Amino acid sequence: MNLFDMLGGSAPGTAGDAAPARTMCSRKACREAASWKLLWNNPKIHTPERRKTWLACDEHVAWLQDYLQTRNLWRETLPLEEQ
Repeated sequence: MNLFDMLGGSAPGTAGDAAPARTMCSRKACREAASWKLLWNNPKIHTPERRKTWLACDEHVAWLQDYLQTRNLWRETLPLEEQ
């Protein structure tokens, strides 16, 4: 058994009938589906136009946004649109 078997999927780059991966909240230990994306960057190490992304569920979007704003990293919060 490998890690991908335990997660219920197939290894990257292999064909399989596994369901598409769902997006999960970036908050530590949260496994809820994400419905928001928080765009941020660290001006000390990133160019101004670069955006990093955290995903958030409805319960944790405010907490993660506050975390980023407190550190002057937050740029924008947008609804997550599934593709």
